[in-house]
This record gives sequence, C-alpha cells and structure tokens, in this order.
Amino acid sequence: MTATAGALAQVPVLAAGASAPAPVLIEFDRVAKVYKAADGRPVRAVDSVKGEIRAGEFVSILGPSGCGKSTLMMMLAGLLRPSEGEIRFKGKPVTGPQEGFGIVFQDAVLFPWRTVQDNVRLPGEVRGLPRDEQIERAQAMIRLVGLAGFESKFPHELSGGMQQRVAIARALSLGPSLLVMDEPFGALDAMTREQMNLELQRISLESGATVVFVTHSIAEAAFLSDRVFVMSGRPSTVRDIVTVDLPRPRAIQQMNTDRFGVYVARLRGLLDAEGGHS
Repeated sequence: MTATAGALAQVPVLAAGASAPAPVLIEFDRVAKVYKAADGRPVRAVDSVKGEIRAGEFVSILGPSGCGKSTLMMMLAGLLRPSEGEIRFKGKPVTGPQEGFGIVFQDAVLFPWRTVQDNVRLPGEVRGLPRDEQIERAQAMIRLVGLAGFESKFPHELSGGMQQRVAIARALSLGPSLLVMDEPFGALDAMTREQMNLELQRISLESGATVVFVTHSIAEAAFLSDRVFVMSGRPSTVRDIVTVDLPRPRAIQQMNTDRFGVYVARLRGLLDAEGGHS
C-alpha cells in the first residue's frame, strides 16, 4: 500500500451528523483461502487480507476477473470458511451465515412461481415472522426500491434490472446492518447498469445499511464508494485502499468531471500495475 493511500485508509469515517468515528463493523485479520487443485496441490486464492469497514460505509472490492473477489465475499458472508486468519463482525468471528447480513448475487435468484411480494417476504417467512409483518416489511422494501405497483408480478414479467431490485428488496427485508453484493449488475446492459448505480446509491443512503460491493468496473467503484479496496492478482490481497472524497448524493454527470477522472485514473493505474483492468 502506498504511503498516501495508507494515510487515507486510516482516516476514520464519520457517521452522518456525528462528531465521533462510526464503529468498526467488519474486520479482516490476515484472511486467506487455499483450495486443493485437481492434482492435489494447494492453490492460494486469497492471501493475508487485512482491513476494516465501519458502520454506514459503502466499500467496493475492486479487482480483475478471477482475482478472488467473490471468494473473499463468500467468506465475509459466512458461506466459506477462511483457511487462515479471521473475519470479525461486530467483534465476533464470522463462522457461518449471519442474521444481520443481506446478500445479493449477480443472478437475482428469484423463485419463478412466487410474486414480487412473495419473493421479498421470503426471509421473514423463513424466520417465522407473522404473515402480516412479512407483508408489511415486503411492501416497505418494494417501495424503497421503486417497484410499488409491481407486487403481484412474477419474475418473468420483469426486466433484468427490476429483478435485481427485487433481490435487493429481499436482502433488505429484515433490516440487515450489512449488505453484501457480488457483482449484482454484471449481467445488465450499460444504460440499465448506470440507472441501477443511481438506485443503489439512493437505497443505501435511505436504508443506512453498510454495503460491501464486489465489482471489476472501475467507474462503478469510484461512483458508488466511500472507499475502494483494490485487490491484487492471485494470490489476491489488498494492494491499496482508495478513499473517494466526493459529496453525496452523486449525479451521473459527475463521471464527466476532472475530479472524478482523478479517482478513475488512480484506480486504473493500480489495476494496470497488477496486469489487470476492466
């Protein structure tokens, strides 16, 4: 990590309207993941990842395709166990899926036989909440993601972007303190992806959830993030942490400004130094 980025990474993130730093929510403590190859040899996919994420932050994990970003996300979500090191959530080790987490994948993973409302209320149903509360939570989240009026639609009646909105609403339905997103807009066309970036910014600001967002898009990371963890090639580790000091909410037009271009150039330079870029 460069001296400048190291200094930026140490700057505490302030909660909205607060005079003290927001509390640390996530800690990566020398996290590594080792797989066994077909020939039996160990393959180190992620190596010695260190860093902290504070409550209310929007943090992107940026790196070239195949560098281990999704592996790190799966470990954070509790769906994979680290081979070495530890991930802590509110000071406690993550050893499996957490109640306080919402997860959104690249594929919306909606049940085709369930309506929008029934897909969104599914976590409450699994949790055993009263049906009235399930519906109330689902309707509130459907309004939040801008799909009011589509409650009775089925997934096949929705566009790809709308399906991802349903997935986000479902992930938020139980009020998670952490939203983990693994390249959720990767399969969308450029214009839809741009619109979803605006929607995600709005949703994250309104919900107050901490967001960890995996992407290989430099512009997307710069636009959405408070900080960007730039990953190296395999074995992947945090090469640098870049703080994006731009006011919120951000308009798409900011992508055309010199100030935004400085962040994009810095991120691209870090990725190019690793031999990968998007």
